[in-house]
Amino acid sequence: MTMTTAPDVAADGASVREPVVALKRRTIDSVLIAGGAVLAVALLVAGALLSWGANFADDYVGDELSSQNITFPPTESLVEEGRDDLAKFGGAFVDTGDEAEAYASFINGHLQDIADGATYADLGTPERAANAAVEAAKAEGADEATIAELEGEAAAISGQRNTLFKGETLRGLLLTAYAWATVGTIAGYAAIAAFAAGAVMVVLVLLGLRHHHKVVQQA
Repeated sequence: MTMTTAPDVAADGASVREPVVALKRRTIDSVLIAGGAVLAVALLVAGALLSWGANFADDYVGDELSSQNITFPPTESLVEEGRDDLAKFGGAFVDTGDEAEAYASFINGHLQDIADGATYADLGTPERAANAAVEAAKAEGADEATIAELEGEAAAISGQRNTLFKGETLRGLLLTAYAWATVGTIAGYAAIAAFAAGAVMVVLVLLGLRHHHKVVQQA
């Protein structure tokens, strides 16, 4: 860094010299090289962490799905059910995020056929009302046929609700696996971008060092 003075004019017309700070080119190069080196290291570290995250998500999804031993029905069965959109998964073992999402859709199609599309939560009130009706009939001394009919209705609603609970739970788990797989995929692409940017910064830093060395030699 050097300091020079520049002429100025005072109020009385006299010449006044103000100090001017001038940075040497090699000082600027040193600052840029240091900043580039820090950024290169940060990008490479980020790439490594993102790569680890992508691999972790991929392994986690694969292990969790494989442990469930879920397999799609044959292609013919899917087509018969009108699920042409899932035909390509026919007979496949579910162990990837895309397959998990597809099987979740397959489950949802079956859930829509239960209780006219009602959900587990929707059937909570009807189930309680049906059980209350059974208890009221018993308390009032209703005949066995009436009680049996009411118990049958209550059991049917409970059965539907239990089926919906299991289906919705499995569907939720599959969609969670799909979400993890998606995050892993994004992390993988981000890792590639970070490594690429880091490599570019390394090249720029090396070029900067080369230029800096020439400036020092010429000084």
